[in-house]
Amino acid sequence: MMMINEHYRSGYVAIIGRPNVGKSTLLNYILGFHLSITSKKPQTTRHRLLGIKTTKTAQAVYIDTPGLHQKYQGAMHRYMNKEAITTLQDVDVIVFVVDGLKLTSEDDYVIELLARCEQPVILAVNKIDKIKNKKLLLPFIETLKNRLNFSDILPISANKGSNVTELEQKIESYLHLSSPYFPEEQFTDKSDRFLASELIREKLMRLLGQELPYALAVEVEAFEEEDSIIKIAAIIWVERTNQKSIIIGHKGQQLKAIGKQARISMEGLYNKKVFLKLWVKVKEGWSDDERALKSLGYQNDHVEN
Repeated sequence: MMMINEHYRSGYVAIIGRPNVGKSTLLNYILGFHLSITSKKPQTTRHRLLGIKTTKTAQAVYIDTPGLHQKYQGAMHRYMNKEAITTLQDVDVIVFVVDGLKLTSEDDYVIELLARCEQPVILAVNKIDKIKNKKLLLPFIETLKNRLNFSDILPISANKGSNVTELEQKIESYLHLSSPYFPEEQFTDKSDRFLASELIREKLMRLLGQELPYALAVEVEAFEEEDSIIKIAAIIWVERTNQKSIIIGHKGQQLKAIGKQARISMEGLYNKKVFLKLWVKVKEGWSDDERALKSLGYQNDHVEN
């Protein structure tokens, strides 16, 4: 049992940024395990995801959000933007992640949103390990300083872990004096069923690459946990028959590889043997259908002021 004193701090931390800047990689490094799925494909993250880190001095409740964007349309993209934007109302500190020296109109959009926030905003300049000419870093930071009054600015590498401990220390300094909000052993707000569906989607994104249909969702139909094994059955939903063929692959080999990699990751997460069954089914137009999205778990449940 952890001893809590009057100096203990707790609070919510939003990790915000445009798609593909390394938000999920940062969360996973902070937590020390693979909670939020990652891939090179933009907008891998679709839901708000809590990652809870409890130490002897603080409990930081990190919220990994979908990448904020303007250029995409449709019900799925509206859902993801709303998930990210509503997060800004509910947190104690915001970490704004940018990708190295690359600033885009999507970053400008995020800065405009952050300008309306009253919470401390920490700028995390990520992927510094990939910047060949480090002399360009200081002028880039100066440019961003003129755009927003950041509480702190830290160059980091979420992939290598550079300066991430320093980032955590800065975050902790902005949390409230408070006892923990969650039990010491809890690490997320999501169910095992949800985490299983996300791991399957991650393997789809990594193995299929450019072939991957964006309009793809995973629904776990059955999750039965026994003493030594977990039995999982899941459906991969796509919008067209030719997309189904891509995922199944020649003689089912692609689907078999996806299932094998997902099963291995699940066994690492649950620390149990996993028996996984996968099916691919077609539901036309589901990604732009509000009702279909809700049936597949895409619904904004946050209360708006």
